[in-house]
Amino acid sequence: MEPPDFKATNLTVEPEQRAYPLCDKWRDGSESSVFQLANIFLLLGFMGGSDVFGRFYMFTFLTLGFFCATLWAWTDSCTIDAFLWCLALFAVCLGKFLRAAGRIRSVSFQRDFQELYMCMFKKIGVSRSQFGKIVSCCDRNIHTIEKDHFFAIEGKTSIDKLSLLMSGRIRVTVNGEFLHYIYPFQFLDSPEWDSLRPSEEGVFQVTLSADNPCTYVSWRRKKLYLLFAKHRYIARIFALVVRNDIAEKLYSLNDSAFNCSGHRYDLRLPSYCHMPGTELEVPMKVPVQVEMSA
Repeated sequence: MEPPDFKATNLTVEPEQRAYPLCDKWRDGSESSVFQLANIFLLLGFMGGSDVFGRFYMFTFLTLGFFCATLWAWTDSCTIDAFLWCLALFAVCLGKFLRAAGRIRSVSFQRDFQELYMCMFKKIGVSRSQFGKIVSCCDRNIHTIEKDHFFAIEGKTSIDKLSLLMSGRIRVTVNGEFLHYIYPFQFLDSPEWDSLRPSEEGVFQVTLSADNPCTYVSWRRKKLYLLFAKHRYIARIFALVVRNDIAEKLYSLNDSAFNCSGHRYDLRLPSYCHMPGTELEVPMKVPVQVEMSA
C-alpha cells in the first residue's frame, strides 16, 4: 500500500481570525487627547484637602479623570484590563463624590445661620460639620416676635429652652423696672439656663419684651442635653459661649445695680444678695460709752 501524498492533498489549516489584533509593537505617536485629559484631572484631584470641601473637590476631579480614562481604554482594543480597572475606580470615585456632595448639602445653611456661624462660632474653632449638628438640633427654625410682644414673663414662663437673638432688640425688666437690653447674637435666657441643673425646673425671674420686630433661634432643653451627651466638644462650646454671655450681661448691669429706692436688683442670678445700697455703703456706727465723773 502506497503512503498518502500529503502534498497533493493540501491539508493546510488557515489560522483562526482573532477578535482583536495583537499588540506587536509600541505606538509610534502619543496617546489621544482623552488620555491626556484624564491624567490632568487626576493630577488636579490629588491636590484636594482633607476637610469636607477638600474631599468634594478631590473626588470631583478623580471621578472626571477615571471617566476619561475609561473612555480612552474603551476605544483601544488592547487595553481591556485597563478598561475594567478604570471603570471600577470611576464607580468608586462616583460613590465618594455623591457622599461628599450630600455632606456639603448637610452643612450648607440659610443666610441667618450662616451669619450666626461667621459672627459667633467660627472664631472659636467650631467646624461647619459641628455647627451643622447644632443647627439640626433646633430643626433649622427661625422664630419671630412682634413689637411689644413678650418672650417671657417673670414668675410665669417656664425655663425649657435656650434661645439666641438673631435680629432686633429685647428689653429686660423686673417688677416693671428696666434692667438692660439684649442685642443680636446674645442669648435671651443664658442666666436662667445656667442656674438650673438638667433635671431641675424653674420659671423666669425677669420679663423679656420686644422693642421692635425680632427673630431668634431656640434649642429645646432636653434635645440640647442629648446633643451634649453625644458630642462633648459641643457641650464645652456651649458652656463657654453661655457663661461669656452671662459675664457680659453682668458687666452691663454694673452701673445700674441700684433702683431708685436704693435696693440692689437680683441681676438675674438666684444667689445674688438683696440688700439696700445705703446699708452697704454707710459704715456701721459703734456706740461709745461715756463715763460720768463723780
